[in-house]
Amino acid sequence: MLSLPDFKQKQIIVALLSHGEKMSFKNDNIVIHDLDGTIKHQSTCYRLFALFVVGHITVTTGLLQRAKKFGFSIFFLSHSLSPYGNWLSGTQGNVILRRKQYIYNDTLIAQHIVKNKIEQQIGILNKKRDKSDKLIEALILLHDYSDRLPNKSFDFQIILGIEGVASRIYFEQMFREIGWNSRKPRAKRDILNLLLDIGYTLLFNLVDAMLNLYGFDTYQGVYHREFYQRKSLVCDIVEPFRPIVDKTIHKAYKLGRIDEKDFDFIDDQYRIFGKKSQPYISFLLNGLLDYKEDMFLYVQSYYRAFMREKPMEHYPVFRIDK
Repeated sequence: MLSLPDFKQKQIIVALLSHGEKMSFKNDNIVIHDLDGTIKHQSTCYRLFALFVVGHITVTTGLLQRAKKFGFSIFFLSHSLSPYGNWLSGTQGNVILRRKQYIYNDTLIAQHIVKNKIEQQIGILNKKRDKSDKLIEALILLHDYSDRLPNKSFDFQIILGIEGVASRIYFEQMFREIGWNSRKPRAKRDILNLLLDIGYTLLFNLVDAMLNLYGFDTYQGVYHREFYQRKSLVCDIVEPFRPIVDKTIHKAYKLGRIDEKDFDFIDDQYRIFGKKSQPYISFLLNGLLDYKEDMFLYVQSYYRAFMREKPMEHYPVFRIDK
């Protein structure tokens, strides 16, 4: 399995395409050509961990074979940045791990994950300079919800309720000066929710690729319940890392990097297309890559603790203010 020193050398690349490009493989390199054959991009497969392809492209079977050989994943997104497919690379046939996943039936890992998420939300809000009365009140409430976990008598509904209320309190204070309404996943009713969706999608795919390194059944969760074609375990593991996206977007707003003119409003939804999306993907991905190693070590530690059935104090904890 991939070690941390090896992972540090790996690259995550976003290929933003327009029309007619072809992706192929040559001399252990990924090559993207224009229609006229001009090379737009070239990267060595040895150092590639994940490739995000934005737009429509022709992909050769040779490239897909090399992706498996060199162990990198490919994620396909539409021009509006909606995911429509992937080609994942990872460990196959980790039967012992999957047996453990299928028989696990407790709430302790779920509570550990949610508590970790709330603690990072508190950490971000504590960084705000303007400590208004509402912010101080929100921090007190969030500390209270965090302190309730873990509790062996809590079922999944109670945990979901705690996470939901805590997130509502957090978002109201996190984006209060930006004109926050409410979190509406995938509805894209405002630019802020659209950017959160894009950032969370990038995060989801990165964690998905990392979990596949160890052979997890990513559809079998410990917190989010099983649902047809939902990768519940990925939904679980991304939770402590979501505040990275929130912090990155908040910083972009403060720096004036969000321009409403870049976005289109179509069928009651905000969208962003083509070259206009490039700077947004760039700052969102760079924000996540600042914590690339932290995410890798988290997944690695989670795997080791889960496989060895360790007590909860051995499970990883993510710290956003490392």
